[in-house]
Amino acid sequence: MVLDVDSGSVHVTDDPVYEIVRLYGDLPEEEILVRLAESFPEEEIREALEDVRELILSGLLFSKTDHQVRLQDAPVTAPVIKALCLNVAHTCNLNCCYCFAAQGTYKGDEALMPLETGKRAMDFLVEHSGSRRNLEVDFFGGEPLLNWQMVKDTVAYARSLEEKHNKHFRFTLTTNGLLIDDDVIEFTNREMDNVVLSLDGRPETHDRFRLTRGGRGCYDVVVPKFQELVRRRTRGTYYVRGTYTHENTDFLEDILHIADLGFDEISMEPVVCPPCEPYALTAEDMPIVQVQYEKLALEMLKRDKEGRGFRFYHFTMDLDHGPCIYKRIAGCGSGTEYLAVTPNGDLYPCHQFVENPDFLMGNLREGIVRTDLQETFGRCNVFARSGCQECWAKLYCSGGCAANAYHMSGSLLGIDEYGCELFKKRIECALMMKAAETMDDAG
Repeated sequence: MVLDVDSGSVHVTDDPVYEIVRLYGDLPEEEILVRLAESFPEEEIREALEDVRELILSGLLFSKTDHQVRLQDAPVTAPVIKALCLNVAHTCNLNCCYCFAAQGTYKGDEALMPLETGKRAMDFLVEHSGSRRNLEVDFFGGEPLLNWQMVKDTVAYARSLEEKHNKHFRFTLTTNGLLIDDDVIEFTNREMDNVVLSLDGRPETHDRFRLTRGGRGCYDVVVPKFQELVRRRTRGTYYVRGTYTHENTDFLEDILHIADLGFDEISMEPVVCPPCEPYALTAEDMPIVQVQYEKLALEMLKRDKEGRGFRFYHFTMDLDHGPCIYKRIAGCGSGTEYLAVTPNGDLYPCHQFVENPDFLMGNLREGIVRTDLQETFGRCNVFARSGCQECWAKLYCSGGCAANAYHMSGSLLGIDEYGCELFKKRIECALMMKAAETMDDAG
């Protein structure tokens, strides 16, 4: 396969074309002919050269598009906020040691968001969303089901604003599942556009870290609840989200276990933590993890042909109708289009910066006070990161997660090198799967 980075074109090639592309930028065509003469017939090489020339003339190979200029030339508009993450509970009924949110408290005091704060957050989002109609709200924690009535009342209040302001709210709930009951299932099916269910995989994997405060595993409790919620889901989407660590670098088995439980929307994320933690992924883990992704891609293709396929979040790719170039350059919008709200109404760039005083941007009463932070996050694009300039995957990751970059390098414009390598492997696998599906469709 050959990827033309700037145009985004993906080419499935035969061996002569692939070898020509590999040499084309460094050698004249006649020398390429000589180099490849021992491997391929001359006529085959000349035909392949003609194919390469046509792709170049069409702007689909060795293209040079100055996307940075396009970003600079984009119209300057007032900041528009389109999404909020509501940390409705700074407390949790699990005690997961790998939790980035310090077991749900974000290294602060336990707290539940009052309804009035939730209502003010909905008003704030409407007031700062400009002409944008579709607005996103994530109910997050900690464990948001510990503040369930407040969640339901906030949704009802948001719905009351829609017609008056010509807005439409899309809600997401992330839960560990312990408190799921009929009311939760019925309400999420009716009101939540997406539900994220936390499950790490096999019983021994899940119960290694996801322990109750009494120190007991929760796999046997949450799995039946997740299965019932998904069984009764008739609208919107869901996905089961797990975390893998140094303790389960064979996480392919966890993904397949989740699929075999009947879940067909799955995500499995690498743990993000200080390297000193015993569960942190190590340099020695990298080749093992990369092979796991390759095996996963092949297994998914196999299962799809067998009629028992599933989607893996990081392999999902739309080569025809993907994000516009501005989105592919600028990333997730944390600190600009997207903010996190704490139980007392403080505003942060995203949930991974909550309770870090250096990133406190303001509050729901006064609005964004630290406009300098908003401007800083607005500059967090792929061209602002020196480590991204020569990377083939830069228009797929948009420069990566600013929070991960900060936590791993100390700079918002730094690089999470470990995460980058994993991301590139995932994109490589996703492209391979797209190519395989295309070739199957073509017969």
